[in-house]
Order: sequence, then structure tokens, then C-alpha cells
Amino acid sequence: MVLTVDIGNSNIVIGGYENDRLSFSTRFATERQLETDQYAVEIRGLLHLYAVDKNAITDIVISSVVPGLTAHVAGALTRIVPAVKPLFLTPDSNTGICVDIDNPAELGADILASAIAAKERFALPCVIIDMGTATTMMAMDRRGTVLGGAIMPGVYISQDALKMRTSQLHGISLEAPPCAIGRNTDDSMKSGAVLGNAAMLDGMIDRFADELGGGEVTLVATGGAAARVIACCRHRIRYESDLLLDGLYRFYLRNKK
Repeated sequence: MVLTVDIGNSNIVIGGYENDRLSFSTRFATERQLETDQYAVEIRGLLHLYAVDKNAITDIVISSVVPGLTAHVAGALTRIVPAVKPLFLTPDSNTGICVDIDNPAELGADILASAIAAKERFALPCVIIDMGTATTMMAMDRRGTVLGGAIMPGVYISQDALKMRTSQLHGISLEAPPCAIGRNTDDSMKSGAVLGNAAMLDGMIDRFADELGGGEVTLVATGGAAARVIACCRHRIRYESDLLLDGLYRFYLRNKK
């Protein structure tokens, strides 16, 4: 089994690949105060929950956008599977992706992993939308070159800010209201959270498509908030929940010895 691990700002996602197929995936909250041994306990418990035999793990590949936690999580995995040395996805790695931005080192490993998967799986040019802690949009041209993108506050971060900074607004479930014009506080907030973000994506997609030269553009979305938001978009956007893990696995295949 190849274990793929993405360390994100809100969640750490783990997936296991066997015979080129994702056999399981799980996630747990990123907690910056935990030490290596504590992460080892957490991860070991999840592997046990999914009946994963640690002796069946032959390789581990890791991406991270939380540098302070990378060593802790990698160390935890080494405690669980001492014989396996993790492979790290970084901007300097052999990815097969050309990154044409001002400073390629700034590109997040999560975005890079998604780009690896998109280049091999989808028609280009392509726009990848990731709706996690932040909402990111990344553009790839017809050659599969990463040209750059946009970063916006994520849906959940925006809702948390509303709750913290206003006296009369509260938490809501992330679901579309009956119509854009909300007739009560809950529906008005749902309109902003779901329909507002959908409209933002539609508008940004139009701008991206223009800058990519017009014509057909493949639209792919991933991330925790994506499924409910893109259902309200006017563009047709493909949802891929495991795009990042797929990219990590493809990166592993490219670099395995």
C-alpha cells in the first residue's frame, strides 16, 4: 500500500492506494499544538479503524502547506512504519509540471499535487478550484503549465468571521436557500455563503477563461465546501473529492525507484 498524506491548514488527509486504486481515505483536524508521538497515536488509530495493516505500507508520500507540522507528521509516520522513508512533494520535485509564476517556490504543494492529477486526467486548458481553508483557483494552459491563480477567504473562514464580528449573526449549515433574496436571517446568510460564493466562482471563471484565450476550459473543483457551492454555479464544474490524493499518488509513480 502507498500512503498519501496531505497536511493542510484545517485538516490532514490520508489515503491508501492499492493496485492503483484508492482503497480508503480519511481526514482529521490539524492541531498545531500536538507533538510527534501524539500524531502517531492519532494516525495509528485511524489506520486501525480502516483495518490497514501497517506492515502492508510500502511507501509514503507527503505534501504540506504547514511547514511547522511537516516534521511532526513525518516523524509520526516513521514511528508507525520505521522501514519506510517518506517522499516529499516540493516545488523542486520531479513533477512533470512547468510552473510559470514569478516565484515558483511560492506555489503550495496542495495546488501542485492537484495540477499533477489534472494534467494527466483532463482536457487542457484547465481551471482547478479548491474550496478548503482558503478558496483557491489555479489556471493551467494548453501545455499543462501552471500560470498562476487567485486566493480568496474560504467559505467557512468567512462564516466564522461573520459570527465573531457581528452581534446578531450566528452559525448556519452550508446549504442553498430557496432563493437569493433571503426572507430571514438564516436564508440571507445561506444566500451569501452558497449563492454568493457560486456567483464569485462564475465571475472569476469568466475572467480566467478570457485570459486563457477563450474557448473551452475544463473546470474541476475539490475541497470540503466545493460540492454544495458548485451545484449552484452556472458553469459546469466537475467535482473530484480526491483530486489532491490522486496527484500525490501520480507523483509517487513518477518518482518511485
